[in-house]
Amino acid sequence: MRYFIELSYNGEKYHGWQNQPNAISVQEVIEKALSILLRSNIAIVGAGRTDAGVHAKQMYAHFDTDVVFNRAELTFKLNSFLPKDVAIQQIHTVKEDAHARFDATGRTYEYWIVSEKNPFYTQSAHTVYKKLDVDLMNKAAKKLFNYQDFKCFSKTHTDVKTYICQLEKAVWEQKGELLVFTIRADRFLRNMVRAIVGTLLEVGLGKLSIEGFKEIIASRDRNKAGTSVPGKALYLTAVTYPAETFTTHG
Repeated sequence: MRYFIELSYNGEKYHGWQNQPNAISVQEVIEKALSILLRSNIAIVGAGRTDAGVHAKQMYAHFDTDVVFNRAELTFKLNSFLPKDVAIQQIHTVKEDAHARFDATGRTYEYWIVSEKNPFYTQSAHTVYKKLDVDLMNKAAKKLFNYQDFKCFSKTHTDVKTYICQLEKAVWEQKGELLVFTIRADRFLRNMVRAIVGTLLEVGLGKLSIEGFKEIIASRDRNKAGTSVPGKALYLTAVTYPAETFTTHG
């Protein structure tokens, strides 16, 4: 049978989601725990591939097994077995051909920024000491909806067949001490959110005009976009699927 794992993790100590030959990944620690507890070799497929240091408040991954188990008991055992920075919320039963990555219809990310030194956000937010024009950054963010090809924000030399993404949301909001950028789309390219944020920060700092921002997107040239901001302040906050994907939710 196929199952979906719903999980969250603090990515600070991991070299991203995906298995790496010489570095620890979130996928690796979950696969090891599942394989030990189910006493069989378990491979999992994630809904996405977060980069090194990036966190997930909600992530899904699927795995197949013939082993019969109680989902609540396995969730409890996994959480006892896994490191403190990885948590399993639930194991769902799904239709047999459900795919954690390809069936996802939407993904939402947040990027956190603070404006002054804050010991509580040293490892979880990006500090920008200079004053930002948030209104101008929001005006620029709205221009993203005029485009579907985001090659200029994609990591170069990736194996993607298309750079087309359907954006649903892109907005900056002040939430207490945090300036939060929320962006939602059907899919994202490698490094895309961090590159968008880095380029929008140039707008907010007065280094780039809105017209210049539009020209960068139209150019499809990664070298013209801004520097990618650090991964430590990026959070995958939601992954959505069609309701029929899940056969039970309990």
